[in-house]
Amino acid sequence: MKNFFRIFRYIHIPKGKLALYLFYTVLSTLFSLLSINALAPFLNIIFKPEAGIKTEDLGKFGSIFQLIIKEHNRLYAVAIICLVMTATILLKNLFVYLSIYVSTPLRSKILADFRLRLYTKILQLPVSFFTEQKKGDLMSRIIGDIAEVQNSIFSALENVIKDPLTIIGLLFSMIWISPTLSLSLLIFLPITALIIGRISKRLKKQSTHYSAASGENLSHVEETLGSIKVIKAFNAEQRMLKKFSTGNDKMFLMLNKMTLRRDLASPLTEILGVAVLCCILYIGGRLVLTGDNNLTGGDLIAFILAFALIINPAKNLSTTISNIQKGMGAIERIEEVLNAPLLVEEKPDAIVLKGFNKNIEFKNVSFNYDDKVILQNISFVIAKGKTVALVGSSGAGKSTLADLIPRFHDVTSGEILIDGINIKDFTIQSLRKQMSIVTQEAILFNDTISNNIALGNVAATNEEVVAAATIANAHSFIINKENRYDTNIGDRGMKLSGGERQRVTIARAVLQNPPILILDEATSSLDTESERLVQDAIVNLMQDRTSLVIAHRLSTIRNADEIIVLQKGQIIERGTHEILIAQDGFYTKLVRMQEIK
Repeated sequence: MKNFFRIFRYIHIPKGKLALYLFYTVLSTLFSLLSINALAPFLNIIFKPEAGIKTEDLGKFGSIFQLIIKEHNRLYAVAIICLVMTATILLKNLFVYLSIYVSTPLRSKILADFRLRLYTKILQLPVSFFTEQKKGDLMSRIIGDIAEVQNSIFSALENVIKDPLTIIGLLFSMIWISPTLSLSLLIFLPITALIIGRISKRLKKQSTHYSAASGENLSHVEETLGSIKVIKAFNAEQRMLKKFSTGNDKMFLMLNKMTLRRDLASPLTEILGVAVLCCILYIGGRLVLTGDNNLTGGDLIAFILAFALIINPAKNLSTTISNIQKGMGAIERIEEVLNAPLLVEEKPDAIVLKGFNKNIEFKNVSFNYDDKVILQNISFVIAKGKTVALVGSSGAGKSTLADLIPRFHDVTSGEILIDGINIKDFTIQSLRKQMSIVTQEAILFNDTISNNIALGNVAATNEEVVAAATIANAHSFIINKENRYDTNIGDRGMKLSGGERQRVTIARAVLQNPPILILDEATSSLDTESERLVQDAIVNLMQDRTSLVIAHRLSTIRNADEIIVLQKGQIIERGTHEILIAQDGFYTKLVRMQEIK
């Protein structure tokens, strides 16, 4: 249970509402105890001869009841006790409802804030984090583990407060009725708690394994949905089905074991409770019959009733503890995300980059991923308004180098300067606002064309969106759609062709209107006709902008002001197209392979 309180590092509970909840819970417990303590005098009045009724037999207010009996009769005193018991039960349930009325929206708000905190952290994490994680597993943490936290922990927060208060109150009441009988409970209850604890101990570990298996299966489903055409083309349905079935069976067995263990806690608590009750009946009956400790029959029944009322909150508490153990596995998986280091952090005194005036300079830049060297001692300058192209074999480090400018990663050594200032000195948001990125894969969202274009500029007018689409050669196909700019393009923009999707992303970059442009193989996956349309759009986009272009098709970068050839993370050649051809080196070899003349 000690790890349970870690959750309060991530959630905020308003002190005022918590105090109100505690107030109502204490009052409901208090009135419940009053109703129980009124039972002993009721029974003693009913079953004892009038001459044998003593003041101490009538509880805390014995003198008052003696007076009532003397002035009226025993039946009148019984009626008063019944009215008191009815009033206390009514007040108890009123305060129970009021505590629920306070706690329900509070619990829902805590869950919503917790989910928001997790999603916010995901948005803050560096790009490198997502290359190491499976999307399905992350989705499982956001959806499945959060749901587990809701079902296992947040639903238990009330019981963690209410049930212990009820148990403590009933224990005090039992001590007040009979210290001797209460002392005997101290022998039995720890044994009961130890047995329940051993059963629930493994639930946390089982829950963690189940969540991991669920993440694996969800990743498989995500891959299936994204690759359904390839699966069908290669008749791989049975192979994919077998893999899913194996994971599904594994989840079934784990869930079955986990549920059986969790559900064992409640009946076992009841069995142990009844066993303890029988011991109390024997010990209490002996005290009444022998006359020890002045314990009356009414006191014994009131004591047994109090103990019986303890069994239900004790069962709830044991189930709650089991659920918490189960939910702690989900908490640990969520904590892996919440505690993941922000490798790209913003300085507290970071300044705003208001504009781009001179150049971007790479100065002795190196970058390692774990222990692997990706880039080594890279130095070059991109002057304002110029175009620098990066070429080289796959895995040479071109995309990684481009990702360093918007700080998707941070350099391991060296520095990147904009107008002579290290990019780490700027706020990340203002840095990225000065640039747009067009990648090989057109990243679009299940939304309208207009909203996809205006992703980075939500305040853009319809006229500005249309103007950006026109520059990107996208307006002509958009107006032929049924709903024009309000057409929904489906998941990942799959209702559009490859060329259309890429032109929408270029329109998005145009609307951003940045001074710096990064093009990462923006035309390599297109057919010839689409490539021409997209290339024309790129030419329009690059006008009067500083551009870093990565291209496999070397024909698209012949006119670059400088071409940098990377191999194994190092610059091996640099210069214009003509200079590099004259050198007859690695670049010339690439050109000949693509039959460029």
